[in-house]
Amino acid sequence: MTLGKKPPDLLGNSAWNAIAFLVAVALNLAILPFVVVHLGLAAFGVAGLVTACIAPALVFSNALGLSTARELAQRLEPSDREDARRLFATAVTLAVGAGAPITIFFLFAGAPLARLGFHLAGPAADDLGRAFALAGTGWLCQCLSAVFVSLFTARQDYRRIASIGMASTVVTTLSMLLLIPASPYASTFLGCQALGFATSLLMALVWSRGAMGQWLAPPGLHRDALGRLVRFGSWQVAAQGGALLAGQADRYLLGALLQPQFVGFYGVAQRLQEATYIGILKVGEILFPYFSTLQKESEDRRGDLLFRSSWILNVLAASALGGLIPVAGPLLHVWTGAEVAAEAARVLVMLSIAGIIGSSANVFGFYLLAQGQSRSNALIALVTGVVTLVTSAIALPRFGWQAAGWSACAGMIAQMVTIVLLLRRSFDLADMWPRVVHCVLMPLGIGIATALALRYGLRRAPFQLAPSWWSVGAISSLSVATIFVVAVAASQLGPYRSACWRDMRAIVGRFVPLKAI
Repeated sequence: MTLGKKPPDLLGNSAWNAIAFLVAVALNLAILPFVVVHLGLAAFGVAGLVTACIAPALVFSNALGLSTARELAQRLEPSDREDARRLFATAVTLAVGAGAPITIFFLFAGAPLARLGFHLAGPAADDLGRAFALAGTGWLCQCLSAVFVSLFTARQDYRRIASIGMASTVVTTLSMLLLIPASPYASTFLGCQALGFATSLLMALVWSRGAMGQWLAPPGLHRDALGRLVRFGSWQVAAQGGALLAGQADRYLLGALLQPQFVGFYGVAQRLQEATYIGILKVGEILFPYFSTLQKESEDRRGDLLFRSSWILNVLAASALGGLIPVAGPLLHVWTGAEVAAEAARVLVMLSIAGIIGSSANVFGFYLLAQGQSRSNALIALVTGVVTLVTSAIALPRFGWQAAGWSACAGMIAQMVTIVLLLRRSFDLADMWPRVVHCVLMPLGIGIATALALRYGLRRAPFQLAPSWWSVGAISSLSVATIFVVAVAASQLGPYRSACWRDMRAIVGRFVPLKAI
């Protein structure tokens, strides 16, 4: 394989990830009002609770996929083929051997536990058995798919990864359009998602057999491969568990304390924030296998790449997520209706701020994964999850469901503090703190301040923003552009202005065919 010797096309890989994200977010956001109208907020909330119950299984499947991709990325040469085949065979065995019992547990115990924990009764509870069966089956397809997709991740073949993701989203969306009106139940919604996961698995199977058949191997358990996967994956399980607490704490507590429709309100607001946040994450995801190939580079070189990548992604995150803050209410109004806008606008603002703060962890998290420092990743995630859960447990009973976003902000602030402390331990650079301020803290802080100032100015303007797509789109686009320009301009005031400007010109010059840039 020559892919291991060719320099990676980071911008091209990011472009493929961005294309896949844009297709996914466009279809997901377009279909959600249709789903809410035909299912109702109560059934949509029940589907959200079932998804939250399935989420702990993602701790295993995500950790397995990441550990497999990391180990395979270090074994791309033909001389490493047998070792890579043993790793793949062991990963498939783990996916099947652990995935099947987890799925069976959801089939038999999921519905009774959900009825007990979330006090569900009536028609919503009657559909829980089918909902857990379909959601569990979809997760198993996702778990198996993660192992096969790791073959493409290790080789940084993001064209195929993006194609798999887009096909999955299209199948999910079309099936919802066809099936939900005829069967408006939470189980139908989850079954459509399961069809998308099955599509991903099928495409990954077919493409891996065609393009990389010589690297495949039948299921088998090899002690050395198992040891490598477990050493990396055990701490990754802890990291995924902390991320689970941070991402699902509010949903669990809302389901236990309030009616399912409030989970539905929260789910709508979170869907917008998650779509934008995950899009930025997908753009930077290509750094994981790239950092995995830099094991022998000097500390100065690795640190320089880390902070420069952080600045670029932090500017993008602050601009994209900050663009939601000024138009939170009108956007929810035109998207899902006045009732949801009145209930969820403030939550969307707080979740967007939390997403901006949380973006500080993205690049550093990919670096830690690539360097095998899973213990640090686990610490970051566990601190974030515990602070989020404790804040939710205190705030929700006292201030109501709209305090849900507060806990996310508290958790992300704790995450940022932990990352800054770990950065000091991971690098012995003379200019560590100026880099942290310039590349991490400054773009995020400026993004939040600018977005809140725009929101305040819009609310105090002599005219009120009409709830229409064109006006919301125009104001949101203007907000994104304003935050981006302010963040880039601020970068020219610091000691690393030349590097920031050079990187920005390289990115724009790659995708905008203007000789003057």
